[in-house]
Amino acid sequence: MSVYENWDSFLEWAGTANLDNPDTHFQRSELGSPSPTPRQIVAVGLNYSEHAAESGFKVPDSLPPIFTKFVSSLTGPDATVALPKGGNVDWEVELVVVIGRAAKDVREEDAWTFVAGLSVGQDISERRSQLHGQLPQFSLGKSFPNFSPVGPWLVTPDELDDENDLELGCEIDGEVVQLGRTRDLVFSVTALIAKLTKTITLFPGDLIFTGTPAGVGLGRDPQRFLQPGESLRSWVKGIGELHQTFAAD
Repeated sequence: MSVYENWDSFLEWAGTANLDNPDTHFQRSELGSPSPTPRQIVAVGLNYSEHAAESGFKVPDSLPPIFTKFVSSLTGPDATVALPKGGNVDWEVELVVVIGRAAKDVREEDAWTFVAGLSVGQDISERRSQLHGQLPQFSLGKSFPNFSPVGPWLVTPDELDDENDLELGCEIDGEVVQLGRTRDLVFSVTALIAKLTKTITLFPGDLIFTGTPAGVGLGRDPQRFLQPGESLRSWVKGIGELHQTFAAD
């Protein structure tokens, strides 16, 4: 995590680092989250219009719903996820923003300068505990162990052809269930940072899950949820893939 406190120096080093050294070789299975212990994980709901519609809500007009995913749910790009007993576990592929500099009262036109990089995330969600009961429990329903995979890489915006227009999607056992583009975000990355930092301070290494496109299991007819033995592959083009397998608790 100390890398994010010295992001500019790290980028300078990375530009000259010899990554062909055998000591830098590793197995993908060794990877954790690119930001392993962020102070804050901010998650954004209803940030694609078609997902808002399938969820039965109107598109937010001033600020989307904001919640958190607790840090204990964070994991790397490859993980086995235990399905809580009696639950309905859903998938939500998302572009994840990693903050590179402390940010408060950021202007939208300056927001990209506060971004360390982008990654792939899954906002895995247990819908019964999230939505049932007298009051919804968004944060708890989305924070079971391994419910917040992020990775496999942190990609700086300059490495992308267009950081504002990226394809993202996911598939279950080879069947595509979500496919979208980040240009369709209701609130763009820069708008989210500007709106969030009017209230909170974002710290180096913090994560923003920016929202999911249409195609979640809750919005289908009939509804569909993840089952033991199924595999989920999620991607953002230009960044990489996540691989999750699901098992009975």
